[in-house]
Amino acid sequence: MRAALNHKESDKIPVDCGAMHSSGISGIAYNGLKKRLGISGGETRIYDVIQQLALPEQWYLDRFSIDSVDLARVFAAEPSEWRDWSLPDGSPAKFPAWIDLEKRGKDWVCLNAKKEVIASMAGGAFYFSQAQYPLYGKQSERFDDLPDLLDKVSWVALKDPLWKNSAKKDSFPSIGQATRKLFEETDYCFTANYGSLFFEIGQYLYRNDEFFMKMLTEPKEIIGLFDKLAELHLANLGPFLEQVSPYADVIIFGDDLGMQTGPLISPQLYKEMVWPWHKKIFSFVKKNSRLKTFLHSCGSFFELIPYLIDAGLDILNPVQTQTAGMDAKSLKEKFGKDLVFWGGGIDTQHVLASGDEKAVRKEVRKNCEIFMKDGGFVFNPIHNMLPGIPPGNIVAMYEEVNSIGYW
Repeated sequence: MRAALNHKESDKIPVDCGAMHSSGISGIAYNGLKKRLGISGGETRIYDVIQQLALPEQWYLDRFSIDSVDLARVFAAEPSEWRDWSLPDGSPAKFPAWIDLEKRGKDWVCLNAKKEVIASMAGGAFYFSQAQYPLYGKQSERFDDLPDLLDKVSWVALKDPLWKNSAKKDSFPSIGQATRKLFEETDYCFTANYGSLFFEIGQYLYRNDEFFMKMLTEPKEIIGLFDKLAELHLANLGPFLEQVSPYADVIIFGDDLGMQTGPLISPQLYKEMVWPWHKKIFSFVKKNSRLKTFLHSCGSFFELIPYLIDAGLDILNPVQTQTAGMDAKSLKEKFGKDLVFWGGGIDTQHVLASGDEKAVRKEVRKNCEIFMKDGGFVFNPIHNMLPGIPPGNIVAMYEEVNSIGYW
């Protein structure tokens, strides 16, 4: 992993599953895989509530030669912090006890500390959706109430194991102790998830349509929001880096910038409205730690990548090569010296979901041969493995990537 992160070739391609919230496997797909392989016992713990992602167990890490893990797994160890639940397909799982979950008719809802519904999952659906947009139809100038507003945002309020105790005064020292434990007791490269930055949170607060319009019609308001978000991010980022930097390798952020067909906003608008804040956070990480900066950003945004590199980005995920202008060869040739591609291993929308095992192996090998040259590549499917993906395709994918060596 460290060779790859420093653009060097090693004996094998490093492989990830579950080191962050967009590189994992859904609980339903995980249970299907266990059934196919005859794996009995253990527990399917849903550590990402919204996407219902399973925390890979040790058998999975060993069998598929996984090289990286999420620091959050250390905080998911106590059985008392999990309760029985059934996934939408009826298969068994464990749900976080620190999440307030209720069944209402055929639907499930998640509540915040004020008993407000912040996420819901309709009967027959596979995921929770955000239930409210606290700034929709409103105007704000100071954003002094931003922490309260964020508590209404499902992606912020429904915390994973790493951040479930973030309100406690000793949360950062405990994170430091856990990071050191992983460093001393395992050989994994592990990641520290810090969360979303600016662009996504604006959409969560205003709703996508209104947020995009406000970027053009009320730019001062959005800059005021980003300024307040930066203040909140930096207040915790320093203490967090102090605890994890000696041991972890990667800090993860998220800001989806692309659609299937191109960037969500123009390069000019990105440079004016978003780039300064990305640069502020990435520069702070560089100045105060040894960690590599990692950005999860879905979709097509080839034109924005030079700005991200200039802002201080080291690693890009999920590398959605099937979207417009994001083919593997162009990405590697243009940006391979500057960026590590963490993802891009196989198209999960089409090939992994509906191709046969031969097509899966062909796609894996083709993409690996492009991305692995001169290092700078961590294999992962393009985003999470979703319900309905055939277990045989998952096995074929891992068998193929783990058969490819540098020498």
